[in-house]
Amino acid sequence: MQLGGPSWDVALGWRDSTIASLAKANTDIPPPFASLSTLITLFSNKGLSATDMTVLSGGHTIGQARCISFRDHIYNDTDIDPNFAKLRQSTCPFSGGDDNLAPLDIQTPTFFDNKYYQNLLAKRGLLHSDLELFNGGSQDSLVRIYSYNAWAFTNDFVAAMIKMGNITPLTRMEGQIRLNCSVVNS
Repeated sequence: MQLGGPSWDVALGWRDSTIASLAKANTDIPPPFASLSTLITLFSNKGLSATDMTVLSGGHTIGQARCISFRDHIYNDTDIDPNFAKLRQSTCPFSGGDDNLAPLDIQTPTFFDNKYYQNLLAKRGLLHSDLELFNGGSQDSLVRIYSYNAWAFTNDFVAAMIKMGNITPLTRMEGQIRLNCSVVNS
């Protein structure tokens, strides 16, 4: 993988929807301001455990977020490293700049690794929901483990991705088995 992440076998023959719905796709997506209890509930509603939630959040080791999704966190939360908040404020003003981007992982934003969890230990999570994982709650010990044990993170991540991939598959005549994954069959 170019990003250095793990790989896993994906089941073939899955049925895909023949329509796309932005509203449906965004149903139950955890908001960036969610509390730990809200995150656990949202993941549980999909059949995923708190451990699954914490390890899947490690996907934030790559990617970026829009200023609008973390502005409140960097200006108003007190559980964030002040120097990190100030750095993020330099590209995310108090008003305006909603579409300005910042990396979710300040250390290695284009490499899949466990640095995301090290950021959480240092209170450098970009989203409020990220820092909820390490804020004196039930997931603190797991965040610590993943911060120093890349093997545990990678193995648990793969298992959780496979589990997530099995959430509510289409069956029987619903959807279609695509000939080309990115195009609805004609």
